[in-house]
Amino acid sequence: MTAVALAPSARPKGSVANRIDRVFDRWSMIVYTLLAVIYLLLPVAVIILFSFNDPPGKTNVVWHGFTLKYWLNPFGPDGLGSAVVLSITIAILSTLIATVLGTLMALALERYQFRGKSFANSLIFIPMATPEIIMGASLLTMFVSIGQPPFFPLNFVTILIAHIMFNISYVVVTVRARLAGFPRHLEEAAMDLFANEWQTFWRVTFPLILPGIVAAALLAFSLSIDDFVITNFTSGMSVTFPMYIYGAARIGIPVQVNVIGTSIFLIAVGSVALTTLAGRRKRG
Repeated sequence: MTAVALAPSARPKGSVANRIDRVFDRWSMIVYTLLAVIYLLLPVAVIILFSFNDPPGKTNVVWHGFTLKYWLNPFGPDGLGSAVVLSITIAILSTLIATVLGTLMALALERYQFRGKSFANSLIFIPMATPEIIMGASLLTMFVSIGQPPFFPLNFVTILIAHIMFNISYVVVTVRARLAGFPRHLEEAAMDLFANEWQTFWRVTFPLILPGIVAAALLAFSLSIDDFVITNFTSGMSVTFPMYIYGAARIGIPVQVNVIGTSIFLIAVGSVALTTLAGRRKRG
C-alpha cells in the first residue's frame, strides 16, 4: 500500500504537524526580519559599545572597562577635530547643491520632452555604475589637466566638486521615484483655481515630493561623509574624517573615532525618525 503525504490544508486541525505549520507561518517572517536587522546593526552596536571602552593603549579592539572620558573629549587627538569639521562641511554643502540641482533635473527628465532626453537618462546612471577608483582617477586627471598647482590646487574645492558630481545621480534617481505616478490632476486643479506656476509648485508639487527630496538629501549626506576613495584622489593635502581613520589605522584608531561615529549614527537615525513622524502627522 502506497503512503500518501497529506497537504498542510488536508491535515487534521488538532494534529502536531498542523500546529507546527501554524507556528511557522506566524513567526517565520518575524524571526527572519529580526535576524536580518541584528546582522545589519551588529557592526554599529560594536562601534557604540567600544565608544565607552577604556583601553590602556592606542588599540581599541579588546574591552577593558567602561568610561565616559572620551565622550567628554571627542576631539582629543591632533587633527581629528579639523578632519570632522571638513567632512561635515563638505557633506552639508554637497548635499544642498546636489539636492537642488538633482531635484530640478528629475523634474525636467520626468515631465518634459526634449532632444537628447534618452542620452541624458543614460548619463545619469554612469556615476553610479562606475567604480569609485576609476572615477577618482578620472577626476584627478581632469583637475591636473586644467592647470598645475597653484593655479588649480587639489583642496576643499576639488573635493566639493567631486562629491556634488556623484551625489547628483542618486538625488535624481530618488526624486524621480517619488515623481513616478504623481497626481498631476492636483496641479491642474490648482491652476483652475487661478494659481500661477510658481504658487502651484510651492503649495502643491513641492509638499508632495518633499519626502523624496528629504530621502535624497539624507542619502547624499551619508554618501558624502562616508566617501574615501574619490576623496583620496581629489583631496591633495586636505584630510577628511574617513582619510583620518585610514591613516590612524596603522598605529591604532583612537576611541574618539567610535564616539564621533556613534554621534553621526544617532543624528542620522534621529533625522529619519523626525522626518517619518512629521510625515505621519501631515497624513493624519
